[in-house]
Amino acid sequence: MYRVTMRNETSLPEFRDHVRVLIGARIKPAAVTFSTTESADLFGEAPPADRKVPAFTVPGAYVELAQTVLCHRDPARFALLYELLWRLLHDDRKLMSIHSDPLLHKLRQMEKSVRRDLHKMTAFLRFRKVEDETGERYIAWFEPQHLILGAAAAFFIKRFANMRWSILTPDGTLNWDTNELGYGPAVPKAQAPQDDAMEDWWKSYYASTFNPARVNPEMMRGEMPKRYWKNLPEASLIPGMIAAARTRTGAMLDTAPTAPRQNKAGDIVMREFFASDAPQENLVAGTLAALRVEAGSCRRCPLYSQATQTVFGEGPERAPVVFVGEQPGDQEDLGGKPFIGPAGQMFDRALEEAGVDRAMVYVTNAVKHFKFEPRGKRRIHQKPNASEVEHCHWWLERELALIQPKLVVALGATAMKALIGKDVRITEMRGRLLTIRDGLTIVPTVHPSYLLRLPDAAAKAAEYAHFVEDLTAVARYLPEIAKAA
Repeated sequence: MYRVTMRNETSLPEFRDHVRVLIGARIKPAAVTFSTTESADLFGEAPPADRKVPAFTVPGAYVELAQTVLCHRDPARFALLYELLWRLLHDDRKLMSIHSDPLLHKLRQMEKSVRRDLHKMTAFLRFRKVEDETGERYIAWFEPQHLILGAAAAFFIKRFANMRWSILTPDGTLNWDTNELGYGPAVPKAQAPQDDAMEDWWKSYYASTFNPARVNPEMMRGEMPKRYWKNLPEASLIPGMIAAARTRTGAMLDTAPTAPRQNKAGDIVMREFFASDAPQENLVAGTLAALRVEAGSCRRCPLYSQATQTVFGEGPERAPVVFVGEQPGDQEDLGGKPFIGPAGQMFDRALEEAGVDRAMVYVTNAVKHFKFEPRGKRRIHQKPNASEVEHCHWWLERELALIQPKLVVALGATAMKALIGKDVRITEMRGRLLTIRDGLTIVPTVHPSYLLRLPDAAAKAAEYAHFVEDLTAVARYLPEIAKAA
């Protein structure tokens, strides 16, 4: 039996060096044990290091998988990754595409768990301001499920580049001074600040955005598991808000509805959902904020007359990926934000499973107003026609020109028509990278509402899995596109 000790257990270069020696010595997976410096195995001998290591290549998908799985806490991850590598080199080079293989499935589940933990860290980590001898510093405490501290560093550096901050965890610390990142030892939670002056403001904001009519405790626990509550300032408000939700909803239902105001022409006066507190003349021209306000009074086609408001895109100014859907639905029309209805919730879930952070992407629609047919008290979605898509194309083009994304994902045929100017069959083009004018790269896939319409449960599950695969591929395309650019 041979022994391999990982001194940096999340290091892909170190793992690569070890397995190259093992492959060169033709040591099968069953004949080697892996350990870390904390659990070093006293038995077994080191693999022979004097043999010439043969050159070999592995699929890029394996490298990406290994990079993420090495951050998992399961001690068996090294052996599982080496077994997969051995089979790729000796049995089946196409193994990475056989998702039903038990070994690959287990590693994919580990990868998914790590990506979910990374997502939760970016969502639920809260900085608190402290003062030291050098001025302001922001400190946060987080208890990750896996060894993700190093993997999360790039996100926080990019998001808070101009802040001096430290992230404390039971595994170690990250320290950023606006120029250089440093790693430190693990610290107890007692060393983290417990509150700051801004906490009451944050709680007030959180309470004001809570909608009692949409409260769903089971879904809330699924998206925000209780293990994170103890480190979230707003968590102390949740039990009371849930308890009062039924009473508040009853009061809302008992309140008489108000009719929309009418202008002289009989059209509904649209709410300016996106109006900022600052005067409109203070908006900087040539920004998404200015374009959003401008789109709020759009009259380019008749759809504005029945819709509640313009539903503009949402996301970072320089998002690397832009997702384009068809048009807002009923809930988006009422809420003023894209992808917040049933299809949007499925979209969010698929993004998370694919390891794509929605906060880092821009989402919008080919058409900015809700087109519907009234049926009793319901408003039934109607597909926008070619003229409506063409009239709204002007807004989409200006969004893309400002954001300058590396990749645009077309969700459905209407989005593709808006982007390339002609009708296509998504089933024939799905997943293909297409480069159009000005070097813009597009990849088409289905719209999540298509999945909701499938009547067969098995077909829906299969199509959903395919959709997640499409979104996972999007995350993998980005490094290649950025390199080519």
